[in-house]
Amino acid sequence: MKHILFILIFIGSVQLNAQTKATYDSTLAKKLGADDYGMKSYIMVLLKTGTYKAKDKKESDSLFRGHMDNINSLANAGKLAVAGPFGKNDLYRGVFIFNVKTVEEAKLLCEKDPAIKINLFAVDYLPWYGSAAVMEVNNIHKTIEKKSH
Repeated sequence: MKHILFILIFIGSVQLNAQTKATYDSTLAKKLGADDYGMKSYIMVLLKTGTYKAKDKKESDSLFRGHMDNINSLANAGKLAVAGPFGKNDLYRGVFIFNVKTVEEAKLLCEKDPAIKINLFAVDYLPWYGSAAVMEVNNIHKTIEKKSH
């Protein structure tokens, strides 16, 4: 009886998935730079704790303000698909997913960030292949945030 119930649930979920599968949107796929699988290449940047320590709270606040301004500028320019901090730990601080094709392009974008420039954050660059839909995150985010940085 358990096996039959499992099979019925499985078949029902497969049918539900088949019924709810979205229709391919070639215009959106082209706009987002999607390949035939709906994917595209990005450069992921892992932000790590750097060697620089802010002298005081005023300097720390200034560096983070510049860091956030840079994030917002890159997102508005369509160069930054996703960014955010990690939970408290000693090594990894956050992530950027850049909408660029090469590590060199990502490095140029990171050089503009005051927290990276001064080595408050050290960085690792990794090519990443993910859903082209990631590019819509910033537009959706603007519709759900009550406060902005």
